[in-house]
Amino acid sequence: MEIRSNNKAKHRSQKVAFGIFRLLSLCIVLILFAILGFIVYKGIGAISWDFITSAPTDGMTGGGIWPAIVGTFYLMVGSALFAFPIGVMSGIYMNEYAPKGKLVRFIRVMTNNLSGIPSIVFGLFGMALFVNYMGFGDSILAGSLTLGLLCVPLVIRTTEEALKAIPDSMREGSRALGATKLQTIWHVILPMGMPNIITGLILALGRVSGETAPILFTCAAYFLPQLPTGIFDQCMALPYHLYVISTSGTDMEAQLPLAYGTALVLIMIILFVNLLANALRKYFEKRVKTN
Repeated sequence: MEIRSNNKAKHRSQKVAFGIFRLLSLCIVLILFAILGFIVYKGIGAISWDFITSAPTDGMTGGGIWPAIVGTFYLMVGSALFAFPIGVMSGIYMNEYAPKGKLVRFIRVMTNNLSGIPSIVFGLFGMALFVNYMGFGDSILAGSLTLGLLCVPLVIRTTEEALKAIPDSMREGSRALGATKLQTIWHVILPMGMPNIITGLILALGRVSGETAPILFTCAAYFLPQLPTGIFDQCMALPYHLYVISTSGTDMEAQLPLAYGTALVLIMIILFVNLLANALRKYFEKRVKTN
Protein backbone atom coordinates (compact mmCIF):
# COMPACT_ATOMS: atom_id res chain seq x y z
CA MET A 1 0.00 0.00 0.00
CA GLU A 2 2.80 2.39 0.88
CA ILE A 3 4.55 1.74 -2.46
CA ARG A 4 1.29 2.38 -4.36
CA SER A 5 0.69 5.64 -2.54
CA ASN A 6 4.26 6.75 -3.28
CA ASN A 7 3.79 5.91 -6.97
CA LYS A 8 0.52 7.84 -7.07
CA ALA A 9 2.19 10.84 -5.43
CA LYS A 10 5.02 10.67 -7.98
CA HIS A 11 2.52 10.48 -10.87
CA ARG A 12 0.60 13.46 -9.48
CA SER A 13 3.75 15.54 -9.07
CA GLN A 14 4.85 14.55 -12.58
CA LYS A 15 1.51 15.60 -14.05
CA VAL A 16 1.67 18.91 -12.20
CA ALA A 17 5.22 19.55 -13.45
CA PHE A 18 4.32 18.66 -17.05
CA GLY A 19 1.24 20.85 -16.81
CA ILE A 20 3.36 23.80 -15.68
CA PHE A 21 5.81 23.19 -18.54
CA ARG A 22 2.97 23.06 -21.08
CA LEU A 23 1.45 26.25 -19.66
CA LEU A 24 4.76 28.10 -19.84
CA SER A 25 5.35 26.90 -23.40
CA LEU A 26 1.86 28.00 -24.38
CA CYS A 27 2.45 31.41 -22.78
CA ILE A 28 5.63 31.87 -24.82
CA VAL A 29 3.83 30.97 -28.04
CA LEU A 30 0.91 33.27 -27.19
CA ILE A 31 3.28 36.16 -26.47
CA LEU A 32 5.03 35.58 -29.80
CA PHE A 33 1.74 35.49 -31.72
CA ALA A 34 0.47 38.56 -29.83
CA ILE A 35 3.54 40.56 -30.87
CA LEU A 36 3.37 39.36 -34.47
CA GLY A 37 -0.39 39.93 -34.61
CA PHE A 38 -0.03 43.47 -33.28
CA ILE A 39 2.70 44.37 -35.80
CA VAL A 40 0.77 42.78 -38.68
CA TYR A 41 -2.47 44.54 -37.68
CA LYS A 42 -0.78 47.93 -37.41
CA GLY A 43 1.59 47.60 -40.35
CA ILE A 44 -0.25 45.67 -43.06
CA GLY A 45 -2.04 48.81 -44.22
CA ALA A 46 1.25 50.51 -45.07
CA ILE A 47 2.62 47.61 -47.12
CA SER A 48 2.48 48.18 -50.87
CA TRP A 49 4.73 47.85 -53.87
CA ASP A 50 5.55 51.57 -53.78
CA PHE A 51 6.34 51.35 -50.05
CA ILE A 52 8.88 48.59 -50.66
CA THR A 53 10.46 49.95 -53.86
CA SER A 54 10.58 53.73 -53.35
CA ALA A 55 12.61 56.12 -51.20
CA PRO A 56 11.20 58.19 -48.31
CA THR A 57 9.61 61.49 -49.30
CA ASP A 58 7.89 64.49 -47.70
CA GLY A 59 10.13 64.61 -44.65
CA MET A 60 9.79 60.88 -43.87
CA THR A 61 5.98 61.09 -43.87
CA GLY A 62 5.58 59.41 -47.26
CA GLY A 63 7.31 57.24 -49.80
CA GLY A 64 8.92 53.91 -48.98
CA ILE A 65 11.88 52.11 -47.47
CA TRP A 66 13.82 50.74 -50.45
CA PRO A 67 17.15 52.44 -49.53
CA ALA A 68 16.86 51.04 -46.00
CA ILE A 69 16.22 47.51 -47.33
CA VAL A 70 19.22 47.72 -49.66
CA GLY A 71 21.43 49.13 -46.89
CA THR A 72 20.41 46.34 -44.52
CA PHE A 73 21.25 43.77 -47.21
CA TYR A 74 24.68 45.33 -47.79
CA LEU A 75 25.45 45.27 -44.07
CA MET A 76 24.36 41.64 -43.72
CA VAL A 77 26.51 40.53 -46.67
CA GLY A 78 29.50 42.57 -45.52
CA SER A 79 29.35 41.26 -41.96
CA ALA A 80 29.03 37.68 -43.25
CA LEU A 81 32.10 38.05 -45.48
CA PHE A 82 34.07 39.20 -42.44
CA ALA A 83 32.66 36.96 -39.69
CA PHE A 84 32.26 33.66 -41.52
CA PRO A 85 35.93 32.93 -42.43
CA ILE A 86 37.30 34.18 -39.10
CA GLY A 87 34.66 32.43 -37.01
CA VAL A 88 34.84 29.10 -38.83
CA MET A 89 38.65 28.99 -38.87
CA SER A 90 38.78 29.91 -35.19
CA GLY A 91 36.28 27.17 -34.36
CA ILE A 92 38.30 24.64 -36.38
CA TYR A 93 41.51 25.63 -34.61
CA MET A 94 39.97 25.40 -31.14
CA ASN A 95 38.40 22.00 -31.75
CA GLU A 96 40.89 20.29 -34.06
CA TYR A 97 44.32 21.83 -33.49
CA ALA A 98 44.61 23.62 -30.15
CA PRO A 99 45.85 21.39 -27.32
CA LYS A 100 43.16 20.83 -24.72
CA GLY A 101 44.14 22.84 -21.69
CA LYS A 102 44.06 26.24 -20.06
CA LEU A 103 44.54 28.17 -23.31
CA VAL A 104 41.43 26.69 -24.95
CA ARG A 105 39.39 27.15 -21.78
CA PHE A 106 40.54 30.78 -21.58
CA ILE A 107 39.60 31.41 -25.22
CA ARG A 108 36.16 29.88 -24.67
CA VAL A 109 35.55 32.02 -21.61
CA MET A 110 36.61 35.15 -23.50
CA THR A 111 34.42 34.18 -26.46
CA ASN A 112 31.41 33.72 -24.20
CA ASN A 113 32.13 37.06 -22.53
CA LEU A 114 32.47 38.71 -25.93
CA SER A 115 29.06 37.44 -27.00
CA GLY A 116 27.57 38.97 -23.84
CA ILE A 117 28.91 42.49 -24.42
CA PRO A 118 26.12 45.00 -25.23
CA SER A 119 25.90 45.88 -28.89
CA ILE A 120 26.27 49.59 -28.18
CA VAL A 121 29.77 48.89 -26.82
CA PHE A 122 30.62 47.22 -30.14
CA GLY A 123 29.33 50.33 -31.86
CA LEU A 124 31.54 52.60 -29.78
CA PHE A 125 34.54 50.35 -30.43
CA GLY A 126 33.77 50.26 -34.16
CA MET A 127 33.58 54.04 -34.27
CA ALA A 128 36.92 54.40 -32.48
CA LEU A 129 38.74 51.76 -34.56
CA PHE A 130 37.18 51.66 -38.03
CA VAL A 131 35.66 55.12 -38.37
CA ASN A 132 38.34 57.25 -36.69
CA TYR A 133 41.62 55.34 -36.34
CA MET A 134 41.54 53.43 -39.65
CA GLY A 135 39.93 56.34 -41.48
CA PHE A 136 36.99 54.50 -43.06
CA GLY A 137 34.58 57.20 -41.90
CA ASP A 138 30.87 56.56 -41.56
CA SER A 139 30.60 53.89 -44.22
CA ILE A 140 29.20 50.48 -45.12
CA LEU A 141 32.68 49.02 -44.59
CA ALA A 142 32.92 50.33 -41.03
CA GLY A 143 29.40 49.17 -40.22
CA SER A 144 29.95 45.72 -41.74
CA LEU A 145 33.19 45.17 -39.82
CA THR A 146 31.54 46.25 -36.57
CA LEU A 147 28.56 43.95 -37.12
CA GLY A 148 30.96 41.19 -38.12
CA LEU A 149 32.75 41.53 -34.78
CA LEU A 150 29.37 41.32 -33.09
CA CYS A 151 28.51 37.94 -34.60
CA VAL A 152 32.00 36.35 -34.65
CA PRO A 153 31.56 34.80 -31.16
CA LEU A 154 28.32 33.11 -32.24
CA VAL A 155 29.94 31.70 -35.38
CA ILE A 156 32.93 30.43 -33.36
CA ARG A 157 30.76 28.67 -30.78
CA THR A 158 28.44 27.24 -33.44
CA THR A 159 31.40 25.88 -35.45
CA GLU A 160 33.03 24.39 -32.38
CA GLU A 161 29.84 22.69 -31.21
CA ALA A 162 29.15 21.38 -34.73
CA LEU A 163 32.62 19.82 -34.92
CA LYS A 164 32.35 18.39 -31.42
CA ALA A 165 29.22 16.48 -32.43
CA ILE A 166 31.16 14.52 -35.08
CA PRO A 167 32.40 11.16 -33.69
CA ASP A 168 36.15 10.72 -33.35
CA SER A 169 35.80 7.45 -35.26
CA MET A 170 35.32 9.49 -38.46
CA ARG A 171 38.63 11.25 -37.88
CA GLU A 172 40.42 8.02 -36.99
CA GLY A 173 39.02 6.21 -40.01
CA SER A 174 40.13 9.00 -42.36
CA ARG A 175 43.62 9.08 -40.85
CA ALA A 176 43.84 5.28 -41.07
CA LEU A 177 43.22 5.52 -44.82
CA GLY A 178 46.25 7.77 -45.19
CA ALA A 179 44.61 11.20 -45.20
CA THR A 180 46.40 14.10 -43.53
CA LYS A 181 44.75 16.08 -40.76
CA LEU A 182 43.99 18.94 -43.15
CA GLN A 183 42.48 16.55 -45.71
CA THR A 184 40.39 14.95 -42.97
CA ILE A 185 39.05 18.32 -41.88
CA TRP A 186 38.35 19.52 -45.42
CA HIS A 187 36.82 16.35 -46.89
CA VAL A 188 35.25 14.66 -43.85
CA ILE A 189 34.76 16.92 -40.83
CA LEU A 190 33.61 20.15 -42.49
CA PRO A 191 31.03 18.52 -44.81
CA MET A 192 29.51 16.68 -41.84
CA GLY A 193 29.46 19.80 -39.66
CA MET A 194 28.33 22.18 -42.39
CA PRO A 195 24.56 21.98 -41.64
CA ASN A 196 25.04 23.32 -38.12
CA ILE A 197 27.73 25.79 -39.18
CA ILE A 198 25.56 27.31 -41.91
CA THR A 199 22.61 27.45 -39.52
CA GLY A 200 24.67 29.34 -36.95
CA LEU A 201 25.94 31.78 -39.58
CA ILE A 202 22.47 32.60 -40.89
CA LEU A 203 21.04 32.99 -37.40
CA ALA A 204 23.90 35.38 -36.67
CA LEU A 205 22.90 37.34 -39.77
CA GLY A 206 19.33 37.42 -38.47
CA ARG A 207 20.62 39.07 -35.33
CA VAL A 208 22.74 41.51 -37.33
CA SER A 209 19.77 42.59 -39.44
CA GLY A 210 17.98 43.88 -36.34
CA GLU A 211 20.85 45.71 -34.63
CA THR A 212 20.61 49.49 -34.27
CA ALA A 213 23.32 50.60 -31.84
CA PRO A 214 26.42 49.46 -33.81
CA ILE A 215 25.32 51.08 -37.08
CA LEU A 216 24.26 54.23 -35.24
CA PHE A 217 27.95 54.94 -34.57
CA THR A 218 29.47 53.65 -37.81
CA CYS A 219 27.37 53.94 -40.94
CA ALA A 220 23.67 54.73 -40.59
CA ALA A 221 22.30 57.85 -42.27
CA TYR A 222 19.13 59.68 -41.28
CA PHE A 223 18.03 60.07 -44.89
CA LEU A 224 19.60 59.31 -48.26
CA PRO A 225 17.73 60.05 -51.50
CA GLN A 226 19.87 57.60 -53.48
CA LEU A 227 21.40 54.18 -53.02
CA PRO A 228 25.04 53.84 -51.92
CA THR A 229 27.53 53.38 -54.75
CA GLY A 230 30.48 51.97 -52.81
CA ILE A 231 31.62 50.49 -49.53
CA PHE A 232 32.81 53.89 -48.29
CA ASP A 233 29.33 55.44 -48.58
CA GLN A 234 26.85 55.76 -45.77
CA CYS A 235 23.62 53.80 -45.98
CA MET A 236 20.17 53.69 -44.50
CA ALA A 237 19.16 50.57 -42.55
CA LEU A 238 15.80 49.24 -41.46
CA PRO A 239 16.44 49.18 -37.67
CA TYR A 240 17.75 52.75 -37.59
CA HIS A 241 15.08 53.97 -39.99
CA LEU A 242 12.44 52.44 -37.72
CA TYR A 243 13.97 54.22 -34.73
CA VAL A 244 14.10 57.55 -36.56
CA ILE A 245 10.52 57.64 -37.83
CA SER A 246 9.22 56.38 -34.47
CA THR A 247 10.93 59.01 -32.33
CA SER A 248 11.45 62.13 -34.44
CA GLY A 249 9.97 63.87 -37.44
CA THR A 250 7.64 66.60 -38.60
CA ASP A 251 4.38 64.65 -38.39
CA MET A 252 4.38 61.75 -35.92
CA GLU A 253 0.79 60.72 -36.69
CA ALA A 254 1.61 60.32 -40.37
CA GLN A 255 4.86 58.50 -39.61
CA LEU A 256 3.51 55.88 -37.19
CA PRO A 257 1.85 53.72 -39.90
CA LEU A 258 5.13 53.81 -41.83
CA ALA A 259 6.97 52.77 -38.65
CA TYR A 260 4.71 49.75 -38.19
CA GLY A 261 5.10 48.89 -41.89
CA THR A 262 8.89 49.09 -41.53
CA ALA A 263 8.74 46.85 -38.46
CA LEU A 264 6.65 44.32 -40.39
CA VAL A 265 9.13 44.26 -43.27
CA LEU A 266 12.01 43.79 -40.82
CA ILE A 267 10.21 40.90 -39.13
CA MET A 268 9.53 39.34 -42.54
CA ILE A 269 13.23 39.58 -43.43
CA ILE A 270 14.25 37.92 -40.15
CA LEU A 271 11.60 35.22 -40.68
CA PHE A 272 12.91 34.62 -44.19
CA VAL A 273 16.47 34.34 -42.85
CA ASN A 274 15.36 31.75 -40.28
CA LEU A 275 13.47 29.74 -42.91
CA LEU A 276 16.53 29.91 -45.16
CA ALA A 277 18.64 28.55 -42.30
CA ASN A 278 16.30 25.58 -41.87
CA ALA A 279 16.21 24.92 -45.62
CA LEU A 280 20.01 25.01 -45.94
CA ARG A 281 20.37 22.78 -42.91
CA LYS A 282 18.12 20.15 -44.46
CA TYR A 283 19.90 20.48 -47.81
CA PHE A 284 23.35 19.89 -46.31
CA GLU A 285 22.05 17.07 -44.12
CA LYS A 286 20.75 15.31 -47.25
CA ARG A 287 24.10 15.81 -48.98
CA VAL A 288 25.94 14.33 -46.01
CA LYS A 289 23.63 11.32 -45.96
CA THR A 290 23.92 10.69 -49.71
CA ASN A 291 27.71 10.97 -49.62
